[in-house]
Amino acid sequence: MNEPAVKATSLVLGYDDQVAVTESSFRVPAQKVTAIIGPNGSGKSTVLRAIAGLIEPMSGRMTVVAPPARVAFVLQSTSVSESLPVSVREVVAMARYPALGFYGRFGRHDHEAIDNAMERAGITELASKQLHTLSGGQRQRVLVAQGLAQDHDLLLLDEPFTGIDIPTARAIDDMIHQERDRNSTIVISTHDLSEARHADHVLLLAGRLIAEGPPADVITSANLLTAYGAGILHPEQGDAFIDDPAHAPVVDRHIH
Repeated sequence: MNEPAVKATSLVLGYDDQVAVTESSFRVPAQKVTAIIGPNGSGKSTVLRAIAGLIEPMSGRMTVVAPPARVAFVLQSTSVSESLPVSVREVVAMARYPALGFYGRFGRHDHEAIDNAMERAGITELASKQLHTLSGGQRQRVLVAQGLAQDHDLLLLDEPFTGIDIPTARAIDDMIHQERDRNSTIVISTHDLSEARHADHVLLLAGRLIAEGPPADVITSANLLTAYGAGILHPEQGDAFIDDPAHAPVVDRHIH
């Protein structure tokens, strides 16, 4: 078996003295797409932040094979203040800053990486637009492009499919699987079970690890009942529907 890209052993995560994820052990396979699912407050974003090195474990151990400079972390799109004068291209270009050093200047490789990322995200024509003028879906494309523009081995995306239109969801889904085919490891947090079913590996959280493995082994009525509770889980004809209006799944998303 290949060495995992991320390995957690007896891991406990939290903020200050507040525990968010109790003792859990899991792995993220290299060069695969791993989806982290679970209800609100289950620890999905906390695990992503730990993988990115933004928080330290309270106890236990997390090993990340990729060096910090080769980890790209894409946050969920949020509202942007109109007082922030930043263009789309400038936002994408920020991905290149860590590798340049304090006095570094963009070279041809940097400009090519920025252009390529914007083209793949379908935002080339938005290059000069101010970020705050864009729709939520357009902003999400910009943030994903920023992640693509960074030289990375590990790409982390926090809720990339929340609150976006179907064309944007399909575009981001395509980019995720293209990155896997380029031998990157991708980890996404998502409320969308249909998206998780198309991942290679799934982590189901509810303040702790409930299950991990291939989607068919993890996304079962029994596991979802444990994680979400009977109040919002509706098993029907052998399948399950999560009654979560804030994170409703998008129908007819997958075309691959």
